[in-house]
Amino acid sequence: MTTLKEMRLAAPVTAINVLVASGFAIAAIVHPQLVVPSGSGPTEASLLLALYAAARTIPLALFALAAIYKRATSALLILGTLAGAMQLLDAGIGLYERDLGKCAGPLFIAALQFFVMYRLHRSMQITPQTKRG
Repeated sequence: MTTLKEMRLAAPVTAINVLVASGFAIAAIVHPQLVVPSGSGPTEASLLLALYAAARTIPLALFALAAIYKRATSALLILGTLAGAMQLLDAGIGLYERDLGKCAGPLFIAALQFFVMYRLHRSMQITPQTKRG
């Protein structure tokens, strides 16, 4: 496939990934009871952690969406891979909590993200630099 076709596949997957991650971070700030483990209530510590989550996901979403808008393939490749890695780590947190939903969802998104990033990377042609005389 061509880079343009792969970009058309990678762009919506990455956009959905970063927007969902940002949405969960914002939801944790506004309604922390939606994301804290069952049986525990929201605290000042959970708000602080939600703010940290938002501080990492919102800028990533903005830069990824800008890369999609500008059709910056290399930037999307880097930011999309980073978004996939963050989802993979989120799946690890869900596994640690023994919460299937908090593990399977991010794991699926990470796998899909890495798949489209792999395809985008393969479609990019790297031209070797030639020495000038």
